[in-house]
Amino acid sequence: MPGKPKERRIQSGRSSWHTVIKVPVYPTAEQAELMEKTFGCCRYLWNQMLSDVQEFYAATDVHYIPTPARYKKGAPFLKEVDSQALCAVHQSLRKAYLDFFRNPKVFQYPKPKTKKARKESFTVYSRPYHTGPSIRLTAAGLQMPKLGVLRIKLYRKPLHWWSLRSVTITKTRTGKYFCSMTFGYEAETPKPILPAPERTVGINYSMACFYVDSNGDSPELPPRMAAAREKLARLQSQLSRMQQGSKNYEAQLQKVRRQYEHIANQRRDFAHQQSRRIANAWDAVCVRSADLNAMAQRLKGGNVPDSGFGMFREFLRYKLERQGKQYIDVDPYAPAAKTCSACGCVNEKLQPRVRTWVCPHCGAQLIRDENTARNIRDFGFTDFYQRSGAA
Repeated sequence: MPGKPKERRIQSGRSSWHTVIKVPVYPTAEQAELMEKTFGCCRYLWNQMLSDVQEFYAATDVHYIPTPARYKKGAPFLKEVDSQALCAVHQSLRKAYLDFFRNPKVFQYPKPKTKKARKESFTVYSRPYHTGPSIRLTAAGLQMPKLGVLRIKLYRKPLHWWSLRSVTITKTRTGKYFCSMTFGYEAETPKPILPAPERTVGINYSMACFYVDSNGDSPELPPRMAAAREKLARLQSQLSRMQQGSKNYEAQLQKVRRQYEHIANQRRDFAHQQSRRIANAWDAVCVRSADLNAMAQRLKGGNVPDSGFGMFREFLRYKLERQGKQYIDVDPYAPAAKTCSACGCVNEKLQPRVRTWVCPHCGAQLIRDENTARNIRDFGFTDFYQRSGAA
């Protein structure tokens, strides 16, 4: 029987935080087989519950999500996997519906899951028992219900006062297993830092160099990222000349998948490095909250979603918040590109392809990306104090 969990009372001046540590998993053959069963059971349960919700709503006009226990009698194979993973599917579907009804413009309606998804995963939450938590880290690896001890490679050790809340097991298209461990802990609430003009920077997205800030600086893209994309193009070219379904085709397809995964890891690492550098260097960062999908439709010459700028913005946001610093969203429809950062004159005749221009009012020589970043900084700084009411 699970023990009664202790009530966690957060002290004044402290707040609750969560940190996720993702590590590779090296399961045995028996553990890998049980993981595959769990992936399939979670996918089956999601689709069954989603179908029943839709049928129940069509008949009664009421949303009701059945519990996993209702399906075990008709599908006895669900008893072979951890029940906590099935409960997590129920919670995920409930959250998906709540998010959709709360903001349908941002969140999509829940869809059925297929075997051909980019990755498979299941989540298990840690439960307190008299003998200890159901999931815990040991010297041999990660102890989980039914799976036993999983051998993992722990790159970063959690601090001793962190508590393990949940574990998500993921399998990629390349056949690799990963474990995302969510830790919860209490920490001092950072004091809010009010932005000052000299400690505020504006960032503008750039197709050529990822971004340009208000000081005219831009990051140097690592040469290995361009080399990885060239290798991917060669692999795809070789794949196109092979017969689908052959052994050579499947082997080459696996190489393409591994290269895609390698590029994604490079992109994520680059976004982490740049966001950490900016979060440590500035007290406030102004970024235009532009829709990257809409931008990709307008900009025909570049692949905006593959740049990783949206991921970079999210990394930058949470890193600034954890230091008490400000991440300021700027209206995407503000005329940042057509406004002169020197005098404030708006040049309505400026064409999108013009990279350098002269202000018709003050005669200032302006570089488009740098001028846009400066205006984003000024617009964001002004909007912040107007919204907060500070002097």
